[in-house]
Amino acid sequence: MDATAKPLKPSVVEKPQTQKPTREEAEAAVRTLIAWAGDDPNREGLLDTPKRVVKAYEEFYEGYALDAEKVLNRTFDEVGGYDDIVFVRDIPFHSHCEHHMVPFVGKAHIAYLPTDGVVGLSKLARVTDVFAKRLQTQETLTAQIIDAINDALNPRGAAVMLEAEHMCMSMRGIKKHGSSTVTQRFTGVFAEELNEQQRFFSLLNLSKG
Repeated sequence: MDATAKPLKPSVVEKPQTQKPTREEAEAAVRTLIAWAGDDPNREGLLDTPKRVVKAYEEFYEGYALDAEKVLNRTFDEVGGYDDIVFVRDIPFHSHCEHHMVPFVGKAHIAYLPTDGVVGLSKLARVTDVFAKRLQTQETLTAQIIDAINDALNPRGAAVMLEAEHMCMSMRGIKKHGSSTVTQRFTGVFAEELNEQQRFFSLLNLSKG
């Protein structure tokens, strides 16, 4: 199977331009928040917490250092003439709400109709993580994933659906545990042809039957 590397385009999302604080400044900020919460950042159990939190943040928000175009840059042309729907269901993801910086967790369902080739299936999961591992809203995350797929693959159509539970609803505020938020976006033939949308939902429901 031959792989084709496409020229890189500008990232579909601009990276933050604010000067990044030092690790020491970040750890100091964590100590301040611990004290603001009412605890003593100098007690034994919390002494190393600022270092742990900063290290965790590097994992939670590593998407800022990743480029979706590079993830989707390599496509495969030798697919035996296959030009029908490619659908990856139930891609787990976790992100953080940009309003409260608490997690939302769910699954992504991604489909596209190839034009000139296909991308490795794992790349659809990886591009989801590129954007999920940033401060987000679910609506923006949905749009960023499908825009990246359209820009990199130029498919005849694409479809993205996200289902997620938001901790800002279950842990605080109205405190409604178990509620799920669904967002979706269609482009190309998925947006123009109702039967293609129905096929997307039919394939999605197969995993829930």
